[in-house]
Amino acid sequence: MNRATAKRLIERYFQQLTEGCGNSSCTNEFCASCSTCQPLGNNAAAAKALELFKVNAKLCDYYPSVESRPDEDSRLGREMSTEEFSDVHYLTEHTVCRIVSVCEEEGNYSALVRVIGRIFSNADALMKSFRKEEPSAAAKTLNSLKSKDEEKQSDQSSEKKLSSSASSPDETPNGIPNSFEPSVDIDAVRRVYDKLLSIDQVESALVNALIYLTPNVELDLEYLDVYEANPDYLNIFIIVMENSNLHSPEYLEVALPLFCKAMSKLPLIALARLSKLWSIFGLPHVRRMMETFQQLITFTVVSNEYGAENLINDDETVVAATKCLRVVFYASILGGEVDVEHNEEDDEDAESDELTLHELLGEDRLYKKGPRVDPLEKELSVRPVDSVKPLIPFEDFVNELVNEVIEMDKDFTFFKVNAETKFSFQSCPFILSVITKSQGLYYDNRIRMYSERRLTALYSMVQGQQPNPYLKLKVRRDHIIDDALVRLEMISMENPSDLKKQLYVEFEGEQGVDEGGVSKEFFQLVLEEIFNLDIGMFTYDNDTKLFWFNSSSLENEAQYTLIGIVLGLAIYNNCILDVHFPMVVYRKLMGKKGTFLDLSDSHPVLYQSLKEVLEYSGSLEEDMMLTFQISHTDLFGNPILYDLKDKGDQIPITKDNRQEFVHLYADYILNKSVESQFKAFKKGFLMVTSESPLKYLFRPEEVELLICGSRKLDFEALEKTTEYDGGYTKDSQIIKDFWETIHSFGEEQKRLFLQFTTGTDRAPVGGLGKLKMIIAKNGSDSDRLPTSHTCFNALLLPEYSSKDKLKERLLKAITYAKGFGML
Repeated sequence: MNRATAKRLIERYFQQLTEGCGNSSCTNEFCASCSTCQPLGNNAAAAKALELFKVNAKLCDYYPSVESRPDEDSRLGREMSTEEFSDVHYLTEHTVCRIVSVCEEEGNYSALVRVIGRIFSNADALMKSFRKEEPSAAAKTLNSLKSKDEEKQSDQSSEKKLSSSASSPDETPNGIPNSFEPSVDIDAVRRVYDKLLSIDQVESALVNALIYLTPNVELDLEYLDVYEANPDYLNIFIIVMENSNLHSPEYLEVALPLFCKAMSKLPLIALARLSKLWSIFGLPHVRRMMETFQQLITFTVVSNEYGAENLINDDETVVAATKCLRVVFYASILGGEVDVEHNEEDDEDAESDELTLHELLGEDRLYKKGPRVDPLEKELSVRPVDSVKPLIPFEDFVNELVNEVIEMDKDFTFFKVNAETKFSFQSCPFILSVITKSQGLYYDNRIRMYSERRLTALYSMVQGQQPNPYLKLKVRRDHIIDDALVRLEMISMENPSDLKKQLYVEFEGEQGVDEGGVSKEFFQLVLEEIFNLDIGMFTYDNDTKLFWFNSSSLENEAQYTLIGIVLGLAIYNNCILDVHFPMVVYRKLMGKKGTFLDLSDSHPVLYQSLKEVLEYSGSLEEDMMLTFQISHTDLFGNPILYDLKDKGDQIPITKDNRQEFVHLYADYILNKSVESQFKAFKKGFLMVTSESPLKYLFRPEEVELLICGSRKLDFEALEKTTEYDGGYTKDSQIIKDFWETIHSFGEEQKRLFLQFTTGTDRAPVGGLGKLKMIIAKNGSDSDRLPTSHTCFNALLLPEYSSKDKLKERLLKAITYAKGFGML
């Protein structure tokens, strides 16, 4: 518990001891309202308050006192005596309307404030409130109190709400079973809040009631297992979260942090039920909840200073709000479009029962595979990768302020070692940006590399052999694929763990130390060879500029395994690759099968044709004469016929079976026709990444960013981080002319320049500001073209005599760079 919260609780104990709770029938011996309580002086009360705080003594329910105006005392004393509503032990919509009606007639809301404060501060009373058994006549009572304009607004909002919100939802909007039927009437709660929040005096009563309510709820959940005894306890959280003012400043300082702490103590099954329930509420309500928790996180981060001695991981408010935000995150997934059916088979090897050397050395916690599944994800049977289109974009769940102050080295330790005792934001990766998560992945990769070095040293000492701490590849430039294939294939069979070592490449007959540049050149040469269309491993679409697996390739599976290993090594060694795959490839790597929607990216022409079949209003049999037999061409352009079903050539496509036809067609193109090629490719990828938290932390589109980099290019950021050598400085005239020329280029020319200088037309994760480019002087003015060392991101630039000549020479170099100029 942080100091502010502790201080607030002690103040409440002090207030209870000195002023009481306001209940004349109170039986708490530590409350001034109790007839048996001994009066205490301020000093004695302060000491007693601290003592009660230490033992977590139960606080009284809140009975707010509201002072009446002096000139109304006698009248209210007479008229309100019969309408004190002391017999109200829980709320219904009808009861609230009756109290509001009386208060409006009297022109005083004292009774309403007392009842709201008393019920909303009592867990049992709030849990029993707003049940569905309430007579429908209450709605009529409330409507009679509304103006015509309010009625019109209410009708419009009711149309937008899901009609099932107050009924028993059997499943979420996407068809996932939902066995939880809340006993609370959601629509009634919303109508009551609309009425209450329009009355100024009620707001403070709701805030104070929540402050009194939540510590007792937290204690009940933590020590008494109240939810297991009565699942209706969840009604408290359902009712409170319908308050549309929770994000306002009145709640952010004390009330909402306390509520989040209590909510985070809910058992897993209760959190799953909340998520399923909220998923049917629709976008406006789910977004409001998301913004409420994000507002609290942002407010708390801004209000505090974090560092190595004061980690954000230790801030109870931020941690609790993040855990609550996770419930909304899965509600957003469940409420959107979800595909939980089309999953690839899990190719990862089963864990061995044999003790590893790490376990023998007592280091198994540090090098364990880490959490494979979020417990809430498992309980809900849905994963982020299953989401086709969430209610709220994933990007909206990222909190930039958290990403700015988080210490990823510490957070990584908590994630891998102290997960039971310390909170790690990597257990809630949706709140982290790709840049932050890539830092976590970097630490994981580096620790595994150092681990393999230590094991190699230990083995070499035992066996008396020369230690080999690196993954060494010695290749010939003119036989790079054969050499790499043979070496990596031997390693994968003899000792796959060697793939976890840091890559060290050596070109035969060449001198050079691999400090990253040689490895990068190796990756470039391998990719250029493998994606050569003459080899026939991949097909290329000139319109989309994307590659796809060639289903009729003559190459063996080992070649595809090699490219999978290369992609894995690129992630493992933090290297950007110039590969161009459709998103479905990364989705398949993360465990999903390709579907019809994926064709829009990988095979847009086919997608459009199949879409027209689905939307065609005429007679498909007469007009298109399609059957369940399809044809495509092989490597040599020969047609290949394939039956999507048995005797497919005899089954015509109709309106009744066209959905099945489209599904089978997409399944064949994206899955079955390339099954052996992709399986080998994925096998190679998993050889390197199987023990990595990659699958847990990243979504498919983020994996693409890790491998290929970002398409967003900020050359202003690149200019700020570029370094100069050979006599150039940022103030040299040629450098000023150079950047003016670059900034004047169009998008395509900028990409050509980036390709020419770095070997890829994309920026690394984090943008071009993370790219360390060097511009070096390459002689005085001449007609020579600029050249580059792509493995070091170095541009060799002659000192041209004019800006026009610089632009002309540079454009010629980047336009005709293939085959020369790139070293």
